Order: sequence, then structure tokens, then C-alpha cells
Amino acid sequence: MTNKVDRSVTGKIARQQCQGVLQLPLSDCGVVALDYRGKAGIATSIGHAPAVALADAPAGSVMAIAEALTNIVFAPIKGGLQGVSLSANWMWPCRNAGEDARLYSAVQAASDFAIDLNINIPTGKDSLSMTQQYNKADGTSEKVISPGCVIISGGAEVTDVRKVVSPVVQLDKSTALYYVDFSFCEHRLGGSALAQTLNKVGDSVPTVENAEYFADAFDAVQEAINQNLVLAGHDISAGGMLTTLLEMCFANTEGGLRINLTDLAEEDIVKILFAENPGVILQVKDTKAFEKLMEMAGVAVAKIGYPCEERSVNVRKGDYVADFDINQLRDVWYESSHLLDRKQSGVQKADERFANYKNQPLYYQWPKGFTGKLAQYGISADRRNKTGIKAAIIREKGVNSEREMAYSMYLAGFDVKDVHITDLIAGREDLTDVNLIVFCGGFSNSDVLGSAKGWAAGFLYNEKARKALQDFYARPDTLSLGICNGCQLMIELGLVGSNLDAKNPDILKAAQNPDRVHMLHNDSHKFESNFINVRIPKNDSIMMGSLSGSRIGIWAAHGEGKFGLPAGKTIEDYNVVAKYGYVAYPANPNGSPDGLAGICSADGRHLAMMPHPERAMFPWQCGYYPQDHKADEVTPWIEIFVNARKWVEAQK
Repeated sequence: MTNKVDRSVTGKIARQQCQGVLQLPLSDCGVVALDYRGKAGIATSIGHAPAVALADAPAGSVMAIAEALTNIVFAPIKGGLQGVSLSANWMWPCRNAGEDARLYSAVQAASDFAIDLNINIPTGKDSLSMTQQYNKADGTSEKVISPGCVIISGGAEVTDVRKVVSPVVQLDKSTALYYVDFSFCEHRLGGSALAQTLNKVGDSVPTVENAEYFADAFDAVQEAINQNLVLAGHDISAGGMLTTLLEMCFANTEGGLRINLTDLAEEDIVKILFAENPGVILQVKDTKAFEKLMEMAGVAVAKIGYPCEERSVNVRKGDYVADFDINQLRDVWYESSHLLDRKQSGVQKADERFANYKNQPLYYQWPKGFTGKLAQYGISADRRNKTGIKAAIIREKGVNSEREMAYSMYLAGFDVKDVHITDLIAGREDLTDVNLIVFCGGFSNSDVLGSAKGWAAGFLYNEKARKALQDFYARPDTLSLGICNGCQLMIELGLVGSNLDAKNPDILKAAQNPDRVHMLHNDSHKFESNFINVRIPKNDSIMMGSLSGSRIGIWAAHGEGKFGLPAGKTIEDYNVVAKYGYVAYPANPNGSPDGLAGICSADGRHLAMMPHPERAMFPWQCGYYPQDHKADEVTPWIEIFVNARKWVEAQK
């Protein structure tokens, strides 16, 4: 589900589903920045407990709210717990025996718990016909009743999107893991995933016994995050503590955990590992400061272990000792997704994804001299004055990447203006005062004709638009960049990957050249959204040349990104500027030959690439960014736009 939708669109996504070097869907909450300054934002989370609600409807409501809150707690929230608002979606099979009364008790419990926590539920919706009639082979029918439950959505203002805590444990043996219980309730197995695997529900379910204590625990964890004491954290919910500990290791390729549960009051190891009492596991560096903070808040914590080099989760309590193989259990955990993927993507690609997901870790090789500071490039995020170096965003109906692209160029020192293709068609704009144009990404005209063909037709068959573009490309002081849909457009027009005459460009002739490069559907025949590596080979691109030899993380989001080369041609025949970090799927999301991700014109001025550098300009935008560079203000992708600006300045 996570790779079939665009998880980076707008460039304001600070926390999406996938985490770690393996980009597995483990995030507890989603976070969107309010602007590209990358500080204030909005966090969202969800919670539900249908199995608990089967046994105890009021407890199901409490547990759903608790899960939404133990998920959103990992984002620093303005106002702490009282800064959270909830939405309740009631999914219930009403007008069936006993269900109306159960719904009433569930709504009452949700109301009471929210009031006790001093948070609101201002909105929601009802789906109260959760039954289905099925015809059987013998001519009779059977009514199937859905389990009643409430889906809780949480939302809150985030003070700093850069401080959102990841669930991926860091391999630092000087740190410690702590268990923080939010429930103030004995461990119970009713309504748990363990019970479901045994085809049971149970009647003794966990709940939150003390709302005041829950609130204290929530705000104490928030304060620990604000003080930068928490390195990693994950909630305890479906699957219990053991699942939480394993998931904290799944997105890594190295290391494990040594866990000692002797200090926990509960004696039953099965209940400790599999009960789904609301709580969190935190990885902490400064243990003394953390314990003092929790003690002052009146919140009990238990130090339960530390990271280790062995690739297992070793659990001890008294005489009980067990080793859980992380890699083997990660495949088990992944298998359900794999089987669903087989139905959606076909057997071949689904099997390739399953075989390769753990063998394609992200890693970075930094460009020479890169410091991650804006000052290195002589730019400032606070610029207000015009520089006189002009660039233009070129848009068509349906594109969706113009704002993040415009900000990237503005940050690098360009004065940016917005140009819609209708401006060129009508003659309102002719690009004569512009030195850089960027065709941004999206789905121009919904791509109903495929791979930007509709957008290209707007240039090819409108005289003023075609002339403005040809005149621009004939000038020796211009640069152009096409990203994703814009890359498809540049390829379709023959602006790169063809024999376009730089001095006397004829895009109509270039577009009709049968020997030009073409863009094809992804080999998976579906849209692919991934945070992946690209390798930058030595190249002569004005914009990408300084990145030669580096390996950087970047977002890809497209359905037709495969470079189709003319017969007899190989990628050595082109000025290649980017290759995917791995040739195999899914790190090569489209099947391009040798992982080809971007090409440049022979003179280095015009660049077309499928991945989105403008959505990975800042560390907080990246699905993964190395910890040893966490203080970076900007990623290496800024150099594309800085290099462009410096080149234009040199032509003046």
C-alpha cells in the first residue's frame, strides 16, 4: 500500500509511512510541515481496537483513543496532550441484537475518557450498517456482522518537524531501552493479536485504568522528546511488546537488542510479551537525565535493555531465555504484504520486491567538500531581496510539484516566476528575460495519453508556445531542467535524448525523430513511490557535475519512468547524470537499463531526470538521512540549483 501512492508530493512531508535504511512501513504518525522552513507542522495518527471491542465495547473505545495518542506522542506537540484533537469514526452493525446498546456504551466510554484527558472530539462520522448478506450455494443466505469499533484519528500542531522520533533503534551500546506503561492496568491478553492467532477473543482485556496517569505519561514523554533525550521510540499496540521490539530492528540491517524483563512486576512472560496494554518503548542516551525527568513527572519507567551487535532480540526473565531471529521474523512479518502485492503487481514483480527489499539498504556517499550548511553556498533562507537572476516554472494542468520546485530555486538565489503553458500559447509570456526554465512533475492532463504526451502537444501544435521554446533553446545563456513529468516532457519533445540542433532547434522535428529516447511504463505496470538511492557518475552537466561520485537519497514517484533507448544504443551513448543505487527492482523502480535515472544534453545545459531532488532538499524531507549528518541544514541536492545560478551569473 505504501509504494503505490505518492508519499512525497508537495515536498512538505516530514514523516511518511516508511523508515530506516530499508524503508519499511513502521511510522507511528504522519507529519506535514506548514512551509519549507521546516519547523512548524501538523501531525496525524490513528488508533483502533476491534478485537478488544468484541469482548468489551467500552474498553475498545478507550484502547482506540489510547493507541492514537501513543502513536502521535512521538511528534513534539504544541501544548502537549491538550494540543491534540480527535475525530471518531464509528463502524458498527446497528439494528442487530444487542449492538445498539453496545454502541451506546462505547460512545459513552469514548466521551468519558476524552473528558478525563481534557481533550476534545469535535468531529467524526458514523457507518452504522456494517452487515452484509451473502448467498450460499444451497440457495440460502447468511448475514455476516462486522465487529463494532471506533476508528480514532488524532491531529495536533507540531512545534518542530525535525524532532519527530523514529521507531528505528540506533546501534549504540551506550544507550538504554525503557518501557513506559501508559495504562496503569495489569497485563491482559484478551483482544490481542496472540489471542486472534489462537482463534480466540478472550474476556479480560486491557484498558486505561487511570486517565490522569496516562496524561502524565504522555506529557513526560513529550518533554523528553523536547529535551532531545529520545533517540528512537515505538508504541506498544497490535502484537504487544515483543512485536514492538522486533519492529524497532526490522528497518536496520545490523544489530539487535538484549532485553531483561526481570524488574517488571508481571511474572507471566507471555503476558509481558504479548499483552497490548498502551505504552511505549524508548531508546535513551542520557539515562540519568531521562530517569530524573520521569521521576519528577511521577511516571514509572523500567530499563529493559540495550542494543547489541547480534542480529537477534534476546529476551530474559528469570529462568526464561529466548532468542528471536530478526531477519527471519521480518520475512514472516512482510509475508502478508508480499501475498497482497502478488495480486496487485503480479507474481514476478512481487517476488522480486520480497527477495530484494532487505538487500537494498540506503547509504550515502557525500560530494567532495559538502558541509550541509547554507553558508557554504552563500545563500540564506531569510533572503528577501531580488537577485536579478530569473527562472521560470513551466506548468500545465495537473502538475503538482511547482511549489517545492519554486522554493528550491528561490533558496538557491533565483527570482522565480510562474508560467503556465496557456501563457505561452496566448503570447503573454515569451521567456526572453529568463535564463532557467523548469518543467515540474505531476500528471499533466492526467497523463491520459501517457508520459506527458498531452503536455508536449501543447508546445508542438501551438505556434507561439513552440516559438517561445525554440527561441529559448537557441540562446547560449539558458539552462533547463525537467523532473518526473517534466522529464517525460523533455524526452517527448526531443529536448534531450535526440539530435536536437542546439543552434537551430526544431522541436517538431526532434519530437518526430524515431530514433530518440522514449519514456515507457514501469516494468511493474503501476505507479511506484519510493525513497531510494541514486548514484551520480562523473558527468558534464552544469547542474550535476559537482555531485559526481556521490550517492544520495531521493524520492521517486512515477508510473512511466523507464528510459527506452533506440535500437543499437546503450546508456554510454548519452550524458548520464544519475543511476539508481541498485539495478534490481524495487530500488530501480521502473526497470530502466542499468538503472538509468537521468540524462543531460551534450553541452551539459539541459537536464532531465525522473526522481525528485526538489522533494529532498532538506534532511526532514528525506525518508532516511544519516544520523552523523543530522545537523545539516540542507542536503547535497541544493547544488543543482546553486550550480545553475552561478553558471547564469558567469554569463552576464
